[in-house]
Amino acid sequence: MEKKLYDAAEDDKVKDVKEILRTNPNLDVNWKSEEGRTALIIACEIDHDSIVSILLTHPDIDVNLKDKHGWTSFNSAWINGCASVVRLLLKDSRVMVNEPTSRGNTPLFWAAFYGKLDVIMWWIASGREMDLGTPGNDETDAIMVAKERGMTEVVALLERFMENPVETRH
Repeated sequence: MEKKLYDAAEDDKVKDVKEILRTNPNLDVNWKSEEGRTALIIACEIDHDSIVSILLTHPDIDVNLKDKHGWTSFNSAWINGCASVVRLLLKDSRVMVNEPTSRGNTPLFWAAFYGKLDVIMWWIASGREMDLGTPGNDETDAIMVAKERGMTEVVALLERFMENPVETRH
């Protein structure tokens, strides 16, 4: 049944997800596929915000589980620029927003790497903590990686945030 939940989450079948959860109270909602992905991780990765909302309400959901590469649901939403899912996850206090992958890269590092300006703006606006990384570190420095990749708007926003977080959030 866990695989059916995973498949329904991947296929964005809201009705099926609700039914599986309703009729299987002992279901392991944190079941992992061969890649180590959970139903929540895959739903976040593909931007299925309705599924994510449903899964976040389950009392046994572990929002910070990692796949075999050390990616959490939050990492997966960021890498793909899934703004609606990122907003949902930012509202959930259980989500560890600065959790690095097994390589040490944070979600903000990847958002800066790929120039995901909209999701970075949502993070800043949320008031949640932001780990900009260690200056000069190739694996964590979000501003440096954005500069190297020519993401000028991301650089400007993150530098403005560093200088004045309160004003930037406002």
